[in-house]
Amino acid sequence: MTTPATETPDITDGRTGRDPARDSAVAPRRVGGPRRWWDWVLAADPGLGQLQAGWRTLVAMVTGLATGYGMSVALGLPAMLGMMAGGMMGLMSAFAVAENTWQRLTKAIVWMPFPFSAALPLAAWLHQYRVLELTIMVAALAVTFFLARFGTLALLGGMLLFNAFMVGMMANVPLNLCGEMFVVALVSSVAVLLTRLALCYPMPREDLLRTQRAFVVEARRVADAATDALDPDADHEVAVKRMRRSLRRLNVTTVTIDGRLAQPEVAADPDTAELLHRHLFDAELALKGIGQCVQQLTRLQAPAHLREAMVVGLVITRDTPLGRADALRPAAQLIQQQATAVLETADAGSEEAEAAALARRVGHLLDSLADSLAHWLDLGWNAPTARAKVPFQPTVALEQNRPAGTGAVARRVIAAQSEKGWRRAVPYLRAPVHAGLAAAIVCPITDAIDPQRFYWGLVGVMITLFGTNTTHERLRKLGHRMAGTIVGAVVGVVLLRLIGPGHIYWTLAVIVAGLTVGAWGMQRQYAYWVAGLVTALVQLYGLSTPYTGMEKLLGERLLDNGLGIVIATACAALIFPVSTRKITQEAERGYVSALEHLLSQVAERWQDPAAPVRLRGAARGVDAALYQVRGVARPLVRMPAGVRGRGAENRLALLTAATGHARSLAAAADIDIDLAPEPARRVERITTTFVESLHALDRRFATGEPGGTWVRVSPLIRELEEVLRAPAGPRADRLHLALRELAALDEALAGYAEDRGLTVTTASPEPAAATESPSARKAGTAAQHGAATLDRRTQAALAAWLAHTRHDGEPGAKQVPVASGATAAAAPQQAATAAQTPAAAPRGRTASSAARTASSAGTCAVSGSLHCPDHPGGCEAWITVVSDRGKRRAGVRATGGRYRITGLEPGGYTVIASGSAHAPTARFLAVDPSRGDIHHDIELKPAQRP
Repeated sequence: MTTPATETPDITDGRTGRDPARDSAVAPRRVGGPRRWWDWVLAADPGLGQLQAGWRTLVAMVTGLATGYGMSVALGLPAMLGMMAGGMMGLMSAFAVAENTWQRLTKAIVWMPFPFSAALPLAAWLHQYRVLELTIMVAALAVTFFLARFGTLALLGGMLLFNAFMVGMMANVPLNLCGEMFVVALVSSVAVLLTRLALCYPMPREDLLRTQRAFVVEARRVADAATDALDPDADHEVAVKRMRRSLRRLNVTTVTIDGRLAQPEVAADPDTAELLHRHLFDAELALKGIGQCVQQLTRLQAPAHLREAMVVGLVITRDTPLGRADALRPAAQLIQQQATAVLETADAGSEEAEAAALARRVGHLLDSLADSLAHWLDLGWNAPTARAKVPFQPTVALEQNRPAGTGAVARRVIAAQSEKGWRRAVPYLRAPVHAGLAAAIVCPITDAIDPQRFYWGLVGVMITLFGTNTTHERLRKLGHRMAGTIVGAVVGVVLLRLIGPGHIYWTLAVIVAGLTVGAWGMQRQYAYWVAGLVTALVQLYGLSTPYTGMEKLLGERLLDNGLGIVIATACAALIFPVSTRKITQEAERGYVSALEHLLSQVAERWQDPAAPVRLRGAARGVDAALYQVRGVARPLVRMPAGVRGRGAENRLALLTAATGHARSLAAAADIDIDLAPEPARRVERITTTFVESLHALDRRFATGEPGGTWVRVSPLIRELEEVLRAPAGPRADRLHLALRELAALDEALAGYAEDRGLTVTTASPEPAAATESPSARKAGTAAQHGAATLDRRTQAALAAWLAHTRHDGEPGAKQVPVASGATAAAAPQQAATAAQTPAAAPRGRTASSAARTASSAGTCAVSGSLHCPDHPGGCEAWITVVSDRGKRRAGVRATGGRYRITGLEPGGYTVIASGSAHAPTARFLAVDPSRGDIHHDIELKPAQRP
């Protein structure tokens, strides 16, 4: 059976009036394009920072070891000494130098041989003075922590001083060979620099584009998870959890992009960075709203045709190539029109009406997403056509390519301590004192265990105090260190026995591979780095230790590391301590401060429309503050839900909800409004009262004393909404949305304030409003007239669309129009819409019902070819099938321009074809197995036109 194809409207002819030729180059190559098999790697590692760390380690270690070996041959040095010096340059370059400009990269790498070679002669001379050698190493570790306060070069110098003492002691470097070692280190550094510039050249702009691609991947995951959640036969709880995970990852990615925009050489200029930030913020907000609406829809009995329309729209959204962001508008229009049909049905129940209202909101959000993505991707290649009102200002700090956690909070706590006399030096001496005292305790113990490897304890001290700020973090690091050491020891010993003695090249390969894999996993979990490091070290130990003694050696290493971590943790907790409670309070105080800044920006925006405010930037600051609160509140051990305490989790849930409302408030409140004196006075009272409540919460954190009052302003906001009689329109809708989000923010923070010990009261109501003036009544009448006119225009547009829609009751394939604008509208042929057009012939869904009645059993297959003018030999695409109940079947890939869908039961289906070079095409298909298999060819429109 063959059915003719119908014409597919061009989905790029949308309301924006963009030039199609220019649209073909909107999405940068690293951002746009279809789904790829490596997208899961990019989503798990936005910007590929972890893979870059692994690749950087591989290049630097191979270069350093090879150069060290070559220089040892040229200078007549022992090969082990040359490779140790070259390998140290490669290792420190990989782990401590991650600059994003070639100038800073060159300065840091060329600097490395000098502090290393300056300390090496002293380390060689100290061999005969054991006590002095231990004392100098303890002092060197303390100096390293002191220099960490003075920038990258100072920290790098301190680390290389300490490493020089370790190398001098481990390799027993003779004093007369220190000059040759300096030459080896210098040449190795230059070689590492050249290879890194050639193979690991810093490209911050490309990193930003990869991070943007990660955002796109997560956005598609959100759409895919929302589609699964709408499946009537799916486990809705599992699907909603998956969607929530995708939304959390999406938020991490967007906050990371904001942090990257503040780095040098990333954005072309502050105006471009600000516009990128704004459009990305709005895109994330739209996706978040879609997820929330779908989550509510899973609890309702939505009509089947409405559910199907949403699934089809979300599949189109997922599969639309980024260069055709306007193609999202048909998906939005598809959902909106089906929702309108339900709402206009006389016998629609309350639950169906609620589902239709949620679906219509999803359509509006998809339309907003199309706008945001189109502008955001356009900035990937093109300069902005208009300057931002306020240039970009950083609000997000990154640590290891992730939003900052407890480090920034701890620094604020230390800086806020006002001391007198000698105690003013405590912030500068705290970390060096902790390191020096812990090392002084650990050294004699580990020296007694094994004099040749006492430095293992010092390594435990160093890794404990670097990058940790609370006792919980240090104890977690202890657990990761122990687990990683055990796993690495098992893997390393197995590889050591497989390789056997005498195979130096295989041994070096395992060493480099272990460090590379460890460097890749370090930013995910510290245990991954430890496992890779120990795997590499086992091979190194195998060169000088009998295989039978390896278990004892690794046991000593585990014990020495553990002693160093435990003693360093105890010293940090007892000497000049910064308690976890203070850090927690400071993190939450920082969150309150970020909210106060947002509210002050909202008030200023409404009072003076020309004020230079960044509402979305302020909301992103609230996001960053929430990450810091989460980092501090992270438990040491995750206990079962019935065992662990709920207080901290409840507070975190309230702050998470408040953050969502803060984002929505920032976007909705960014409008030009001109309030009358009375509403303006009410707005001022609301914002002033809200800020005073935040001040009371801030005083609670600053002083630690009980007391304070939180005054709820949500009743005042509801009164203000009743007073406002603005004409219907986008600005009025956004104003009311902003007020609702402000009220929701107040309610969430009132619960949080009560949990923190504040007394919660309600603001006194406003006095009765004066009688409405004649001019106001006139304005209200005009507003009603305008709304009626707008409603008539909307009805006329819908009627025109229905008049241009052709209906066909024959079974087979019928194209769903997927164009936006006046030429066509995207909507499947639903029975509910057909009911509004009495003159129309039976719709596709009527044919579907007839087919289902004619044959209640059996299946059939649909096959055919895919082709377009650019690919006459056949097109590559994905085929997605959605039933008339909104259930999505597994996708089928068209290979060689041919596709085949099997196992279709009687009923109606929507077939969606999409590919890397094509915009999505949706077609209705009525299946009747009694008439045999269906053959249907699909003509696609190319995604890029000349």
